[in-house]
Amino acid sequence: MMIGRALRLNISVASENALKVMLSRWENGRDEVASPDYQRLFREVYGRTNEELGFPPMPINEGTEELRDRLLIARNLDTGTLDLFQRQINDLRSADLRFGAVAVLDQLNGHISQIENLRDFTVSTAHRRRLSALITDARTLAGWTALDRGSALQAWRYHEDAKVSAREAEAPHLLAHAAAQQAVILIDLGETAAAVELLEFARDVAGNRVPPLLAAWLAAAHGEGLAAVGRHDDALRAFDQAAATLPDDPADPSLPFLLLDAGNLARWRGSALLRLGDREAIEHLEDAVRELTASPRAAVRGQTGMYVDLAYAHAAAGDRDAALNYARQAKRLAAQIGSDRQRQRLTALELPGTGSTGAA
Repeated sequence: MMIGRALRLNISVASENALKVMLSRWENGRDEVASPDYQRLFREVYGRTNEELGFPPMPINEGTEELRDRLLIARNLDTGTLDLFQRQINDLRSADLRFGAVAVLDQLNGHISQIENLRDFTVSTAHRRRLSALITDARTLAGWTALDRGSALQAWRYHEDAKVSAREAEAPHLLAHAAAQQAVILIDLGETAAAVELLEFARDVAGNRVPPLLAAWLAAAHGEGLAAVGRHDDALRAFDQAAATLPDDPADPSLPFLLLDAGNLARWRGSALLRLGDREAIEHLEDAVRELTASPRAAVRGQTGMYVDLAYAHAAAGDRDAALNYARQAKRLAAQIGSDRQRQRLTALELPGTGSTGAA
């Protein structure tokens, strides 16, 4: 019965299985699982009460002491610790840029839980805002990796939670980024009108209060949404705005979650032109290949999507050999980083002449 209650908790399948094993050991009389220290470990890992985990109720004095301990730990937070959390997220982001979603999502989940546990017991308003900003950053990264792994629902939930924590952080730039990134999920689902609405909300939230790099990124994201609904001229105007706003030095330490320079903007514009059926798509995408191949700021996920776009663009132009070449490159990278999202796109690719799939 207790295992059944545990299985109803809203936790991952892996956590459910681990919890089931441990609770089984407790039901079979293994004292170490029933010990207060073990139960505290379970509460910390899952963020649940003894009752929710199927353990006996926690003694009142023990609960009081645990609350005091947690408040003390949170009270001892300092700027150095908060900076360390940001560096850890940045390290996971760097791993994601190089290796894709496979390497980082589980680590991000653990990191998010750790910071949430601290935030929940922090009284300092300044520290709560900073912790909420860190949580937002980690959640948007987790949402992006979840989408790449083919889990649109999980990605959506990460972004919804990110918007909540961005509001607690009182950070319009983080809210705008989370909303605009979430719009990509809608585009993937074919909910393009809703995506444009969300992108307009993101730009409205940002207003004139965000750094130029983020303003350029939001304009380009809006251009992608406008292309998805077929608004050709409006889409190109948005990309023109992005190019005009993009700073000469596109590295902003306050925006570690953004990767946008001339090469990445060319890739993004080329992808939008492909959606619009514009013949200039190939030119922009080929320019992006030249820019990003030698760039230290290239992300393997972006390169994979770029090769998929080029495969589609050349297939539409009737160039079977070029389409097949890019499809093979995309397939190799998608397998390397575990990108189910790009693999699904490749399965729908039809090569000119035979109608066969380029990813086969």
